[in-house]
Amino acid sequence: MDTGAMGAREEILGRIRAAVKGAPDVEIPRDYRTSVTVADPVGLFAERLDDYRAIVHVVPAADVDAKVAELTEGKRMVVPGERAWTRDELAAADGVVTGCAIAIAETGTIVLDTRQGERAQTLLPDYHLCLVRADQIVGGVPDAVARLDPARPLTWISGPSATSDIELNRVEGVHGPRTLEVIIST
Repeated sequence: MDTGAMGAREEILGRIRAAVKGAPDVEIPRDYRTSVTVADPVGLFAERLDDYRAIVHVVPAADVDAKVAELTEGKRMVVPGERAWTRDELAAADGVVTGCAIAIAETGTIVLDTRQGERAQTLLPDYHLCLVRADQIVGGVPDAVARLDPARPLTWISGPSATSDIELNRVEGVHGPRTLEVIIST
């Protein structure tokens, strides 16, 4: 930060400190929701993913390997952490396969807990296949935050990458995978 900006910052903060000097302390209520109860987390999570135009498969845990093989047959897939992938390899890949740290039923959000440098591996390929175990699905955001490590790089995904232009025309795949496919194992 340049000296002028730093001086302006200090001047503004000094004015604020002077304005509140002697003001009584105010108690701020912290009665936030800390847990969300959902009757059918798997069903609600799958419904929310479908709302986001993700492709969802709910399968028994014993059938996950066969489903992954079926969905990735003949495709060049990236697996983060498997090895260091170059940008050219990522660009040439058909997709990426990941697990997740947590999934949120209420919002249909998947949270990836990646090591530094792996984020591009989940954002560059056009197709993302994510494996989610039923025991990783929590009711709401407060439940997820309580279980996540805030020191880790986190990527929060709610459906395929999408944006809308000024006329609200939806365009998918602009800032990440165009297709999100999720296998939920029960």
